[in-house]
Amino acid sequence: MNLARLDLNLVVALRALLEERNVTRAGQRVGLSQPAMSAALARLRRHFDDDLLARVGGHYELTALGQVLLDRTSTAYDVLERLFASQADFDPARESREFKLIASDYAVSVFGAELARVVHEEAPGIRLRFAQTPTTVVDDTATLLSATDGLLMPHGVISDFPATDLYDDRWVFVVADDHPSVDDHLTRQDLARLPWVTYQRTYDAPAVRQLGMLGIEPRVEVSVDSFQLLPLLVAGTRRIALIQARLARLLAPLSAVRVVEPPYEAVPLREALWWHPVHTHDAAHIWLRETAARVGRRLGDAPAPGAE
Repeated sequence: MNLARLDLNLVVALRALLEERNVTRAGQRVGLSQPAMSAALARLRRHFDDDLLARVGGHYELTALGQVLLDRTSTAYDVLERLFASQADFDPARESREFKLIASDYAVSVFGAELARVVHEEAPGIRLRFAQTPTTVVDDTATLLSATDGLLMPHGVISDFPATDLYDDRWVFVVADDHPSVDDHLTRQDLARLPWVTYQRTYDAPAVRQLGMLGIEPRVEVSVDSFQLLPLLVAGTRRIALIQARLARLLAPLSAVRVVEPPYEAVPLREALWWHPVHTHDAAHIWLRETAARVGRRLGDAPAPGAE
């Protein structure tokens, strides 16, 4: 395919058509008349040799190819938008723009909140948007990174992309304040017999793999997609949960739980900011990465908390 022969404005039209599934509304969305948008649809149909939009009764539905193109077009649009927003110089005190960061609720709580405070003080025109890490992060990391400004994730999950180390953390357990059979210590036998609350997502994989290597098979009673919910689901029960020490320090006083050290040497956690190489030399991204690294160093000056 020869990209030089393609009209990239068709990407804008294609996205609007696939999302609106209506020629008139798509034209209004991008500022084109109905005849102009109809002409764009005709060109797209010739290019893909597919109707893309098929009339069903009184409305249009996406064809099979149109459905495939829906997500790809959105990603391509984001990449093009970021490409043409690249700058040779960047003055954070004067600029107005948004950075999108993919992160878990743990990373937003421990790191993102402090980053947002620093950005608010130093760059009042800059906006941060945090989005939850998708389950496909390992399967299609390049696509995810190409359509965003950065990914907050520990080492050990993805590789082969540039990253800036931010801070260190470690894994601890939380149990109910009034747990009937756990005092100040957990044993490996406790880990096997007690019910668990788990966070079963990709980026706690190193900690989960370590448990498997130790021959510990958690008896999962509750699974949840939020690290912050773990203490709430432990409080007042016999359950236990594995959680990051920095987050445990924030949440334990609010959740009627206490922190207990693992009965083994838990694998450490090093949080990093990952990005796509296309952003490496962009002035705005350089500022974002340098600011993130500075905030991370501040966190690193206070060692990851232990059990209290």
